[in-house]
Amino acid sequence: MPEHPAVVRVEAALAEAGVVTQVVWLDGAAKTAAEAAAALGIEVGAIANSLVFLLDGEPVLVMTSGAHRVDTAWLGKQVGGTFARADAATVKDATGQVIGGIAPVGHPAPLRTFVDADLAGYPEIWAAAGHAHTVFPLSYGQLVSITAGTETPVVPPAAA
Repeated sequence: MPEHPAVVRVEAALAEAGVVTQVVWLDGAAKTAAEAAAALGIEVGAIANSLVFLLDGEPVLVMTSGAHRVDTAWLGKQVGGTFARADAATVKDATGQVIGGIAPVGHPAPLRTFVDADLAGYPEIWAAAGHAHTVFPLSYGQLVSITAGTETPVVPPAAA
């Protein structure tokens, strides 16, 4: 297996959190949930997509089902703030990882995290592991635990 510093940090964070899992290196990059799901042969909804936004100017992580497009206006109303897109430099600074491979852990400092409650409907979910060619399986409960995430819908109920 190749080694990459961001992946090593993710593996260390998972081990520290007590999550026993295996990082999988994919043959090709999986920069989108659809690409990851196709590479793994699973439903796109079982991909825990890591997205960095700014919430009232502060970087936050939203772990969303690959089947969803986060409704930032609606989610902002639910949490009492305003979401905006984070640029690539902000994402890299906040996570130490690049867009397309952002893991839920392994960041320079913990990020406030929101976890899409719809991910709970999958017995196993997959998240990026710090590089666009890497993913790892875990449970919804593990995802919430390792991120200290707030469980919430990320789209209005009628849109889910």
